[in-house]
Amino acid sequence: MIEASEKLHTITVDVNGARRTASVEPRTLLVHLIRDEFGLTGTHIGCDTSQCGACTVDIDGKAVKSCTVLAVMADGSSITTIEGLAPVGSAVHPIQAAFQEHHALQCGFCTPGMIMRIRELLEQNPHPSEREIRHGLSGNICRCTGYHNIVRAVASLAAEAHGHD
Repeated sequence: MIEASEKLHTITVDVNGARRTASVEPRTLLVHLIRDEFGLTGTHIGCDTSQCGACTVDIDGKAVKSCTVLAVMADGSSITTIEGLAPVGSAVHPIQAAFQEHHALQCGFCTPGMIMRIRELLEQNPHPSEREIRHGLSGNICRCTGYHNIVRAVASLAAEAHGHD
């Protein structure tokens, strides 16, 4: 029997531009809703303790580790996952293209979370220094130690943005 605290809650979120409704237990983590209910498995579960950043998604314009958010807390929010990142009519987002060009991924497990974090970083500071890039990525872990090429990819985007100002 489900206890009173275990009753399902109906929530509605906008995910990658599509309105989605789900019934969730109060303790359901957003990362599990995204992966299990919505089938968006590009958002990875790495540690379940908010240490690695593999589960990072965009919630209302902010990069958030989705393992730290209860699904009910996201009710009414707009969420973008790695699957929804590419601009309409494009196969990949410019950050994804830079990762490919600069060999900034090895196993690829951290890549979705890194890219979602980098997106916010570049929106806040389109011209970060190497130090600012490294600091901005400090909450995301690459177990393959691909940081040098990840930083190079972000720096290339910053240089490109600088050339367009």
